[in-house]
Amino acid sequence: MFYVIIGEDRPDSLDARLAARPAHIERLQALVAEGRMLLAGPFPAIDALDPGPAGFTGSLIVAEFPSLEAAQRWADADPYVAAGVYTRVTVKPFKKVLPA
Repeated sequence: MFYVIIGEDRPDSLDARLAARPAHIERLQALVAEGRMLLAGPFPAIDALDPGPAGFTGSLIVAEFPSLEAAQRWADADPYVAAGVYTRVTVKPFKKVLPA
């Protein structure tokens, strides 16, 4: 089943985000390689693809896991959590409908 993982950034977390990004991306690439990734990306703090120093307000990941507990464990181990980038992480089951 798919699960949505929403991480919410703490204010002024851009430097910590950039430092932890390689490890964060490496974990996401593993999900891609396993065929479990539906989509992932950050929320720019302003209406721009590259928000520059405004940074980001969080991230969205939609990926396949065997259970809600497994998805939560994976989310809890994210490098952005360890680096203090995220102030809160929400994990929810997700039912993909479209596109079919």
